[in-house]
Amino acid sequence: MEKESVEDIQLIDSYDDDMIGSRMTTNFISLNKTLSVKQAMRVVIKEAAENDNISTIYALNDDGSFYGAIELRDLIRARETTPLDDIITTSYPYVYANETVEECIEQLKDYSEDSIPVLDKDNILIGVITSSDIVEVVDEELGDDYAKLAGLTEAEDMKEPLFKSMKKRIPWLLGLLALGLVVSAVIQRFQAFIPPTLIILYTFQSLILDMSGNTGTQSLGVTIRLLSDDNFDAKSKFRFVLKELRVGLCNGLVIGTLAFVFIGLYLTFLTSLPAERGVPFFGFEVSACIGISLVAAMVIASLDGTLIPMLFKKIGIDPAVASGPLITTINDFIAVCAYYGLSLILFVQIGLFRF
Repeated sequence: MEKESVEDIQLIDSYDDDMIGSRMTTNFISLNKTLSVKQAMRVVIKEAAENDNISTIYALNDDGSFYGAIELRDLIRARETTPLDDIITTSYPYVYANETVEECIEQLKDYSEDSIPVLDKDNILIGVITSSDIVEVVDEELGDDYAKLAGLTEAEDMKEPLFKSMKKRIPWLLGLLALGLVVSAVIQRFQAFIPPTLIILYTFQSLILDMSGNTGTQSLGVTIRLLSDDNFDAKSKFRFVLKELRVGLCNGLVIGTLAFVFIGLYLTFLTSLPAERGVPFFGFEVSACIGISLVAAMVIASLDGTLIPMLFKKIGIDPAVASGPLITTINDFIAVCAYYGLSLILFVQIGLFRF
């Protein structure tokens, strides 16, 4: 394998870690497109001993700019009289060294070639990124996305120092703490209006919050995967939002109905609440409020998990930043407002249910 020269190493190091140029290698064979097949074979034989990326040979213009690629097997099979241009693939894929990994990750995943040429801004061939490099790049990018979904600024590893790991986690935790305080403040405000006779509502608060957060996280995961598809156009997004809305509504109706039945049965037959209130169906009145709140919270959570990453993508922010913890905390706020707001309306404002 060819040892990269000091100049090559300096060239690679001149690119930031998130750029393709930092992942490339200068271990490749190139030749001028004007050579004959016999001359091209001599170049390959001469350089093969010092390079192990020989399955693809790159053809260059006179000025060193990238022209195309030749498969080694095609070169070996070609007759001496065959023009070299006849076996050069001019539509061969390439990437630019100053592109970020994130910008061309989808292209890299779709390539099946053993190596991809890396060009500078003047289309000069300066290196290649091999299939093993592509696998590593894709794996790292997926790892970063997974870390963001977990509420980290970037991926961690087992040998990472304590304070470096803390640095990746603290920013998210501080932001989520602030949002959590807002949710707590909203709950405290609602408590001032909820009569003591309805203290039972607080028992099922976590149920509403959990189901809302889980629903939003499910929609988030599906949305982020689809946003990585270049064919996911505006029309497809609109259809997808409607689909998620329907899924959230149907799931909400199923979960809400089950909650209404089972919580109602539990409160009516396994607690003394109906007797204490003098209202035989008080348990089902409470469970009806919980069931309706679940439907509303899950529908809104489905929309949040879909629209927020789309918005982030639109304004140029990695949609993975709309992570599970962030979506969950936002949905906590929405679920709290829906649950206690609905309780106030049904039990206090219009007195639809008795207490």
